[in-house]
Amino acid sequence: MIKYKLKCLECTKEFDSWFNSSIEYEKLKKKNFLMCHLCGSQNIDKTIMAPNISNSIDKINNSKNYKKQIKIKKKILEFQKFIEKNFENVGDNFTYKARSLHYDGKDDQKGIFGTASLKDIKELNEEGIETQVFPWIEQKDN
Repeated sequence: MIKYKLKCLECTKEFDSWFNSSIEYEKLKKKNFLMCHLCGSQNIDKTIMAPNISNSIDKINNSKNYKKQIKIKKKILEFQKFIEKNFENVGDNFTYKARSLHYDGKDDQKGIFGTASLKDIKELNEEGIETQVFPWIEQKDN
């Protein structure tokens, strides 16, 4: 995991965000999936950062921030398991399926989850189709 300090070029708000790798950051940036939490702009860039280097792995593992990160990751994984168990994964067809379910009007249908761009999510919300963005942690077996 890598932590970047990001800056919104619209409202100049700075915030931290975690990524699996620098390559993952670049992919999300290229797809316009990065968004300012304050103004909603997708005009986001990295700021210059100094690396956080520790002389002891024990200091890192025992730090409050590290323990918080582990706790948060564990909670996210619990929610992911709940979502996977109780909702239908529609993958990249999320936007289409959400509209179909909304305009079909049936109340007895199973909830869905999948992937959509921030633009698609905004359009769904403008149509009155409630959506939520949830951080998803990819499970690696190694």
